[in-house]
Amino acid sequence: MFYLLYLLNDDSILFNVFRYITFRSFGAGVTAFLISLVLGGVFIGFLTRRQFGENIRDDGPETHKSKAGTPTMGGAFIVVAIMFSALLWTNITSEVVWAVILFTLSYALIGFLDDWLKFTRKRGMRAREKFILQIFFAFLFVLVLMADIDGFKMSLSADKVADYPFTSVMLPFFKKAVINLGWLYLPFAVLAVVGASNGVNLTDGLDGLAIGAIVVAAGTYIVFAYLAGNAEFSKYLQIPYIPEAGELAVFLAAVGGACLGCLWYNSHPAQIFRGDVGSLALGAAIGAVALTIKQEILLIVVGGLFAAEAMSVILQVASFKLTRKRIFRMAPLHHHFELSGWSESKVVIRFWIICLVLALFALSTLKLR
Repeated sequence: MFYLLYLLNDDSILFNVFRYITFRSFGAGVTAFLISLVLGGVFIGFLTRRQFGENIRDDGPETHKSKAGTPTMGGAFIVVAIMFSALLWTNITSEVVWAVILFTLSYALIGFLDDWLKFTRKRGMRAREKFILQIFFAFLFVLVLMADIDGFKMSLSADKVADYPFTSVMLPFFKKAVINLGWLYLPFAVLAVVGASNGVNLTDGLDGLAIGAIVVAAGTYIVFAYLAGNAEFSKYLQIPYIPEAGELAVFLAAVGGACLGCLWYNSHPAQIFRGDVGSLALGAAIGAVALTIKQEILLIVVGGLFAAEAMSVILQVASFKLTRKRIFRMAPLHHHFELSGWSESKVVIRFWIICLVLALFALSTLKLR
């Protein structure tokens, strides 16, 4: 759209709007939403006929037993909607955009293989196998970023702009706090994106919970990506300036739109589940953008819910292995509250509220400096 229609701006000023990231972000979001909405109904019918139903854990909450057989692998139509919309509305000559798109697709492939094996062999991939593949693709992605993006510029004051290597990490709550990790940035960045992806996957246990949280996270990072790609705004707000980062705002708009389309079917009671193909890909997309625009540390805030869910699992396993006692009634965290007497809808809505509060806090860091 950027090239086919923007080139017509000499014939009509109306086509000039295709140069603006804000307009293309809106277009990407609406397009992805409509594609997701249409494909969602098609996928539900197809998966139901093929009997690709979800298997429910025997030790899970009793209220979840009725969800057995609900079509899963619905994340596939989310990924299709994101990719089609992103390719339609982003600047497709941007290497940064292609790096994020291909990385997201790699995690979608891992999730698809896991989901497919669950239904063909009744057992998914081993955790070790999934982690090895995730680390491998994350390693390649970070190396591409380090090679493609030489560094970033950041304003230290109104009249001074400094250059930093891409391996530097900015502390979001402090002014002028930038730490160069050198080659230590590689394992740090790999851990960040792998953690983000698996955090989303662990959160995906209640109807609409993870998908709603992703919409909030995507919306938050749309703001940061847009500002990071604008030299004047980034200088004024003293955040890293990354050329072409604004195109990632268009990509994230596609992510948010596709997720809203999925939420239409995934809201309680869910008509379809995303499976690993959706959860791993969506987490990878958010993590990849966070790395690219140099807001890695902020992932802990924006994705605070995902981090808490993952940490609850880690603590539960560690506590049981060391003391044979459990900290929570059940992990991940959302199941603990379910077993404490909260209804599924109450858990989802309250967790969404937490996500919104964390998003507002993350946005406030733009001025806390």
